[in-house]
Amino acid sequence: MKIIFNMAPEISQILEIINLNNPVFSQFIFILRIVLIIISAFFLGFIVFALIKTYYLRRLILWDVQEFLTYKPYAAKKLYKQWQGTKARLGTGLESEYKLAVIEADSVLNDVLEKMGFAGATLGERLEKVTDETIPNVAEAVDAHRVRNNIVHDPDYHLTLDEARKIINIFERVLTDLQAL
Repeated sequence: MKIIFNMAPEISQILEIINLNNPVFSQFIFILRIVLIIISAFFLGFIVFALIKTYYLRRLILWDVQEFLTYKPYAAKKLYKQWQGTKARLGTGLESEYKLAVIEADSVLNDVLEKMGFAGATLGERLEKVTDETIPNVAEAVDAHRVRNNIVHDPDYHLTLDEARKIINIFERVLTDLQAL
Protein backbone atom coordinates (compact mmCIF):
# COMPACT_ATOMS: atom_id res chain seq x y z
CA MET A 1 0.00 0.00 0.00
CA LYS A 2 2.78 2.37 0.76
CA ILE A 3 4.22 2.05 -2.79
CA ILE A 4 0.92 3.11 -4.33
CA PHE A 5 0.75 6.20 -2.15
CA ASN A 6 4.37 7.07 -2.91
CA MET A 7 3.64 6.94 -6.66
CA ALA A 8 0.58 9.12 -6.35
CA PRO A 9 2.55 12.40 -6.45
CA GLU A 10 4.35 11.28 -9.62
CA ILE A 11 1.09 10.29 -11.29
CA SER A 12 -0.46 13.58 -10.33
CA GLN A 13 2.55 15.40 -11.86
CA ILE A 14 2.14 13.45 -15.11
CA LEU A 15 -1.56 14.19 -15.15
CA GLU A 16 -0.81 17.83 -14.50
CA ILE A 17 1.56 17.93 -17.53
CA ILE A 18 -0.98 16.12 -19.71
CA ASN A 19 -3.70 18.52 -18.72
CA LEU A 20 -5.11 19.82 -21.99
CA ASN A 21 -5.26 23.33 -20.63
CA ASN A 22 -1.55 23.29 -19.87
CA PRO A 23 0.28 25.46 -22.42
CA VAL A 24 3.38 23.22 -22.39
CA PHE A 25 1.33 20.16 -23.37
CA SER A 26 -0.60 22.09 -26.03
CA GLN A 27 2.68 23.29 -27.53
CA PHE A 28 4.09 19.75 -27.49
CA ILE A 29 0.97 18.36 -29.22
CA PHE A 30 1.10 21.13 -31.84
CA ILE A 31 4.75 20.36 -32.67
CA LEU A 32 4.01 16.62 -32.72
CA ARG A 33 1.14 17.20 -35.17
CA ILE A 34 3.34 19.24 -37.49
CA VAL A 35 6.09 16.59 -37.44
CA LEU A 36 3.59 13.79 -38.14
CA ILE A 37 1.96 15.77 -40.98
CA ILE A 38 5.38 16.31 -42.58
CA ILE A 39 6.26 12.62 -42.25
CA SER A 40 2.86 11.61 -43.67
CA ALA A 41 3.23 14.03 -46.59
CA PHE A 42 6.70 12.62 -47.33
CA PHE A 43 5.46 9.03 -47.39
CA LEU A 44 2.39 9.95 -49.43
CA GLY A 45 4.63 11.74 -51.93
CA PHE A 46 6.90 8.71 -52.09
CA ILE A 47 3.94 6.41 -52.77
CA VAL A 48 2.69 8.66 -55.58
CA PHE A 49 6.21 8.90 -57.03
CA ALA A 50 6.64 5.11 -56.88
CA LEU A 51 3.29 4.49 -58.57
CA ILE A 52 4.08 6.94 -61.37
CA LYS A 53 7.53 5.47 -61.97
CA THR A 54 6.38 1.87 -61.91
CA TYR A 55 4.75 -0.06 -64.67
CA TYR A 56 1.73 -0.89 -62.51
CA LEU A 57 -0.10 2.44 -62.63
CA ARG A 58 0.43 2.83 -66.37
CA ARG A 59 -0.90 -0.65 -67.02
CA LEU A 60 -3.78 -0.34 -64.62
CA ILE A 61 -5.16 3.05 -65.60
CA LEU A 62 -3.44 4.84 -68.46
CA TRP A 63 -3.43 1.95 -70.94
CA ASP A 64 -7.12 1.26 -70.36
CA VAL A 65 -8.02 4.92 -70.83
CA GLN A 66 -6.01 5.15 -74.04
CA GLU A 67 -7.53 1.94 -75.40
CA PHE A 68 -11.01 3.21 -74.56
CA LEU A 69 -10.49 6.57 -76.23
CA THR A 70 -8.77 5.29 -79.39
CA TYR A 71 -10.66 1.99 -79.82
CA LYS A 72 -7.30 0.28 -80.44
CA PRO A 73 -4.99 -1.80 -78.27
CA TYR A 74 -2.44 0.20 -76.30
CA ALA A 75 0.65 -0.65 -78.35
CA ALA A 76 -1.11 -0.67 -81.74
CA LYS A 77 0.59 2.49 -83.03
CA LYS A 78 4.06 1.23 -82.11
CA LEU A 79 3.28 -2.20 -83.55
CA TYR A 80 1.98 -0.63 -86.77
CA LYS A 81 5.21 1.35 -87.24
CA GLN A 82 7.27 -1.75 -86.55
CA TRP A 83 5.17 -3.71 -89.04
CA GLN A 84 5.64 -1.05 -91.74
CA GLY A 85 9.41 -1.31 -91.22
CA THR A 86 9.19 -5.08 -91.59
CA LYS A 87 7.22 -4.79 -94.82
CA ALA A 88 9.66 -2.18 -96.14
CA ARG A 89 12.41 -4.80 -96.03
CA LEU A 90 10.71 -6.55 -98.95
CA GLY A 91 11.42 -3.58 -101.19
CA THR A 92 15.18 -3.74 -100.86
CA GLY A 93 15.76 -6.52 -103.38
CA LEU A 94 18.09 -8.44 -101.06
CA GLU A 95 17.38 -12.01 -100.02
CA SER A 96 18.91 -11.39 -96.60
CA GLU A 97 16.37 -8.59 -96.01
CA TYR A 98 13.53 -10.91 -97.06
CA LYS A 99 14.71 -13.43 -94.51
CA LEU A 100 15.02 -10.76 -91.85
CA ALA A 101 11.49 -9.54 -92.62
CA VAL A 102 10.10 -13.06 -92.11
CA ILE A 103 12.02 -13.43 -88.84
CA GLU A 104 10.75 -10.05 -87.61
CA ALA A 105 7.16 -10.87 -88.58
CA ASP A 106 7.41 -14.14 -86.69
CA SER A 107 8.79 -12.30 -83.67
CA VAL A 108 5.94 -9.76 -83.79
CA LEU A 109 3.36 -12.55 -83.84
CA ASN A 110 5.13 -14.27 -80.96
CA ASP A 111 5.06 -11.07 -78.89
CA VAL A 112 1.38 -10.46 -79.62
CA LEU A 113 0.37 -14.01 -78.67
CA GLU A 114 2.49 -13.80 -75.52
CA LYS A 115 0.83 -10.52 -74.49
CA MET A 116 -2.58 -12.03 -75.18
CA GLY A 117 -1.77 -14.75 -72.65
CA PHE A 118 -1.25 -17.81 -74.83
CA ALA A 119 0.92 -20.28 -72.95
CA GLY A 120 4.09 -21.71 -74.36
CA ALA A 121 7.80 -21.08 -74.47
CA THR A 122 8.00 -20.69 -78.24
CA LEU A 123 5.73 -19.47 -81.01
CA GLY A 124 5.24 -23.05 -82.18
CA GLU A 125 3.85 -24.03 -78.77
CA ARG A 126 1.64 -20.93 -78.66
CA LEU A 127 0.27 -21.64 -82.14
CA GLU A 128 -0.68 -25.16 -80.98
CA LYS A 129 -2.87 -23.56 -78.28
CA VAL A 130 -4.62 -21.24 -80.76
CA THR A 131 -7.97 -22.40 -82.10
CA ASP A 132 -9.54 -21.79 -85.51
CA GLU A 133 -12.04 -19.47 -83.85
CA THR A 134 -9.26 -17.17 -82.69
CA ILE A 135 -7.23 -17.27 -85.91
CA PRO A 136 -9.03 -18.71 -88.95
CA ASN A 137 -5.77 -19.29 -90.84
CA VAL A 138 -3.79 -20.86 -87.99
CA ALA A 139 -2.55 -23.66 -90.28
CA GLU A 140 -1.00 -21.06 -92.62
CA ALA A 141 0.60 -19.38 -89.61
CA VAL A 142 2.15 -22.68 -88.56
CA ASP A 143 3.53 -23.15 -92.10
CA ALA A 144 4.92 -19.60 -92.07
CA HIS A 145 6.56 -20.31 -88.72
CA ARG A 146 8.15 -23.45 -90.23
CA VAL A 147 9.63 -21.29 -93.00
CA ARG A 148 11.04 -18.98 -90.33
CA ASN A 149 12.57 -21.98 -88.57
CA ASN A 150 14.10 -23.12 -91.88
CA ILE A 151 15.59 -19.66 -92.38
CA VAL A 152 17.09 -19.60 -88.90
CA HIS A 153 18.38 -23.18 -88.77
CA ASP A 154 19.46 -23.68 -92.40
CA PRO A 155 21.95 -21.07 -93.66
CA ASP A 156 21.58 -22.40 -97.23
CA TYR A 157 17.82 -21.88 -97.30
CA HIS A 158 16.79 -19.67 -100.23
CA LEU A 159 13.81 -17.36 -100.05
CA THR A 160 12.34 -15.64 -103.07
CA LEU A 161 10.54 -12.31 -103.04
CA ASP A 162 7.21 -13.90 -103.92
CA GLU A 163 7.57 -16.46 -101.13
CA ALA A 164 8.55 -13.74 -98.65
CA ARG A 165 5.54 -11.60 -99.65
CA LYS A 166 3.24 -14.59 -99.25
CA ILE A 167 4.60 -15.30 -95.76
CA ILE A 168 4.45 -11.64 -94.70
CA ASN A 169 0.83 -11.49 -95.92
CA ILE A 170 0.01 -14.58 -93.85
CA PHE A 171 1.50 -12.96 -90.74
CA GLU A 172 -0.36 -9.73 -91.54
CA ARG A 173 -3.71 -11.57 -91.82
CA VAL A 174 -3.04 -13.35 -88.53
CA LEU A 175 -2.20 -10.08 -86.79
CA THR A 176 -5.29 -8.46 -88.29
CA ASP A 177 -7.45 -11.36 -87.09
CA LEU A 178 -5.99 -10.86 -83.62
CA GLN A 179 -6.83 -7.13 -83.93
CA ALA A 180 -3.22 -6.21 -83.29
CA LEU A 181 -2.87 -4.26 -86.54
